[in-house]
Amino acid sequence: MTKPVAIIGAGITGLTAAFTLRRAGIPVAVYEAAPRAGGAIRSLRQDGYLAEYGPNTILETSPKITQLIRDVGLESRRLEPDPKANARYLVRSGRPIAMPSSPLGFLSTDLFSLRAKLSVLREPFLPRRSAEGEESIADFVTRRLGLEFLDRAIDPMVAGVYAGDPNRLSVQEAFPKLADLEANYGSLIKGSILGARERKKRGEIAKDRAPKFSFDEGLQVLTDALAESLGSSLHCGTSISQIRRVGEEWHLALFSGEGEFSAGHRAVIYAGTAHKLAEMKVDVGSGALRLSPFSEIRYPPVASVVLGFRREDVTHPCQGFGVLIPKIEGFSILGTIFSSSLFPNRAPAGHLTLTSYIGGERHPELALLLPEEITSLVQHDLERLLGARGEPTFRHFAIHPKAIPQYNIGYGRYRKLMEEIEAATPDFYFAGQYRDGISLSDSILSGCKIADQVILKTTDFRD
Repeated sequence: MTKPVAIIGAGITGLTAAFTLRRAGIPVAVYEAAPRAGGAIRSLRQDGYLAEYGPNTILETSPKITQLIRDVGLESRRLEPDPKANARYLVRSGRPIAMPSSPLGFLSTDLFSLRAKLSVLREPFLPRRSAEGEESIADFVTRRLGLEFLDRAIDPMVAGVYAGDPNRLSVQEAFPKLADLEANYGSLIKGSILGARERKKRGEIAKDRAPKFSFDEGLQVLTDALAESLGSSLHCGTSISQIRRVGEEWHLALFSGEGEFSAGHRAVIYAGTAHKLAEMKVDVGSGALRLSPFSEIRYPPVASVVLGFRREDVTHPCQGFGVLIPKIEGFSILGTIFSSSLFPNRAPAGHLTLTSYIGGERHPELALLLPEEITSLVQHDLERLLGARGEPTFRHFAIHPKAIPQYNIGYGRYRKLMEEIEAATPDFYFAGQYRDGISLSDSILSGCKIADQVILKTTDFRD
């Protein structure tokens, strides 16, 4: 392969794909419209606090993630969470209650009524769904576990993962492994037990059991290291006006601060967002690719607010991962991560760092308020929830106008369109949050997977 592979987007997926390809001896050129690489991953160290703009942790769901950290040389900078930070809280009647960590704990918890507990115990004996087609996560959970479990456990979980609406998210698309448990084992509980053995054989770990980690100076350590490894192959501040297939090559029309230029490439990997994909002009000779449908993928706004407090100004111990809030509890925020309890050096001695999220599909309008208005709402909720009083000693605000792609009912048509385009268009690939899952670990694995596909095809081509 004489020409490099073009990778559009220098978020974690694009950076991972580029790093993996280069290690295999395949040249790349990574184009990023923003002035910096890393996408939503960004860490700020200030006044002894560390704030994350976007994700806070990586889930180690696959050996490929472990290998990436090793290959990029970051094992010594990796941080494991505090062992005391395993507790997760759900809110009921306005107060955080620790989620049970054992069957006995589930039976004795105040989070659920006796009726809800009995519904869970009945779940293994319910029949499989016989109807075909997609089902919302709300309908799926209500059918198998009951309405209270949906409102009290799944709704806050969905808000914490997707910032989404369980009535709109497709269980087959957004939580395919959950749907597979019922399809393959007839029960979520049976499937969780029996499926664990199969995952162990594949070297995979379920997300709810996967180890989580970060780095000494936050997650940006990883994206910075990946970007640095690319050297002159990374082109930030470079936008693409057109992609055109000419013979066996792809020609990209590019624009940067230095003006317009063009470059030829052997293959193209699109690792940006779905809404930006819809704006791309891609000519394959016989006509333009039909990309406009991707503009329909919903990305709700989410704001992140990181606040620092004196330890004595917060009555809750904040020992654990954080707290999620059901919609029916009536709070503005979706949840809060106890950042300084999770990892060391996230706050000065005698202080706490709390990272809260607001907006999403639950309250999209709140994420678009003025920063001071959003911060005021967050402070009000933290006072009610955690007894956080007094003026914060640190404030950091970040708005993500289009935060997370929603795998709502009907999302399968977008997957099908991507597959059709890839099948009909040689050496054009899709990767990223909108393709392979929204978590940070999903995005890393998406970059690995697409790089492996290119490597395999390159090997076949050379042979």
